[in-house]
Amino acid sequence: MRRYFRLILYFLALMVATAVAGQTIKWQELYKVKKKDTIYGIAKKFNITIDELIRANPAMQKADYSLQKGDQLLIPYPAAKPAATNTPATAATNTQAQSIATHKRAADGTVRIGVMLPLHNVDGDGQRMVEYYRGVLMACDSLRSQGIATHVYAWNVPIDANVQQTINDDNARQCDIIFGPLYTKQVKPIGDFCRKNGIRLVIPFSINGNDVAQNEHIYQVFQTPAQQNEASINAFVQRFKGRHIVIVDCNDTTSRKGVFTFNLRKRLEKAGTTYSITNLKSTEASFAKAFSTTLPNVVVLNTGRSPELNATLAKLNTLTATNKGLGISLYGYTEWLMYTKVYTDYYYKYDTYIPTTFYYNPFAGKTIAVERNYRQWFKSDMRQALPRFALTGFDHAQFFIRGLHKYGDRFNGTQQQNTYTPLQTPLKFKRVGTGGMQNESFMLVHYKPNRTLESISY
Repeated sequence: MRRYFRLILYFLALMVATAVAGQTIKWQELYKVKKKDTIYGIAKKFNITIDELIRANPAMQKADYSLQKGDQLLIPYPAAKPAATNTPATAATNTQAQSIATHKRAADGTVRIGVMLPLHNVDGDGQRMVEYYRGVLMACDSLRSQGIATHVYAWNVPIDANVQQTINDDNARQCDIIFGPLYTKQVKPIGDFCRKNGIRLVIPFSINGNDVAQNEHIYQVFQTPAQQNEASINAFVQRFKGRHIVIVDCNDTTSRKGVFTFNLRKRLEKAGTTYSITNLKSTEASFAKAFSTTLPNVVVLNTGRSPELNATLAKLNTLTATNKGLGISLYGYTEWLMYTKVYTDYYYKYDTYIPTTFYYNPFAGKTIAVERNYRQWFKSDMRQALPRFALTGFDHAQFFIRGLHKYGDRFNGTQQQNTYTPLQTPLKFKRVGTGGMQNESFMLVHYKPNRTLESISY
């Protein structure tokens, strides 16, 4: 246990530069506040001034800040003993910058990574991105044991950050790849900077706009709802040929799933596939009439909410109790993965398919190992979110670092160049016109009646 904790502290001390409040600050440790700690005592413990501690932690600069047990503080090096810095990259044209980056990787084998995300404890955005960043660090440590050298720079880039100040940092030009930003308004300036300096920009989470179509250096992981609906409909039509489709109107006026079911119906009609529509409030007899007794049925709801799912399952239980041998499968939504603790048995019973771009399997051996290491290193569990942010960062870093290490400047993230089996978040990129690369990874998580799980990639 102590070995892993020492590793992460070593990693933070030697490899991480964080830009806070317009300054590049080197961390010597990530410190978790104890019950009797004081700001003065923590500063004295690490031989730094109170001002240095506060500058490294933006949350402490608020007038109403109060030190709390469990807070995690970035501990900078004392100003009198700065950590060693890297030689700034030489300014160059686009072509020259790309050549320099390729030459650097060929010369020393090190992949230089930048993280430009809100890395703070002020709000949920910062807390989630800190966890994502921790996953990146864990991936780098894992790769180091396999002989793949990495160097990580990180900048705290909150929603009101001066992005120009961040990208003016000489360390930014050293990067081969940058993960971020989180906010749409920051995409263009950082994307333009990456294009100018021959750096890949990985946008991990949801944004607005279509910069990926204009900038060949962008790798956009996030897929819009329209893209996911199209992928889901394609998978549906391919998987359920020769089935009878039952669409259940759930009377949910807040649902946006009607876009999916409307377009699904158009595709079914075009393919000549039979379907019927019933209502969740219909009588049991009327509900039963929507089902085929000769063909296997696939049930689709026009909402992803759990109350309507629960009501539908109750109707299906009554239906199958009085109609033995009726073939039924359920086709759901990504949100259903959040309900597995309650509905797992029903998912298996009704041969359920859940479309998604990720799958968190808490029982997989490798997932358990990473979660255990995370707990040992950071003295806390991952956030109870789907997907897990630390596992997302771990998968993203593994995918891109392995690819850059193997293919160098030829790496483009396509399925043919994939060198990594993900724990949770698969990636498969395709070029958008003459622009950047868009992630198209998509799968169906299948709960089979024999109580086995499979993930079907498309």
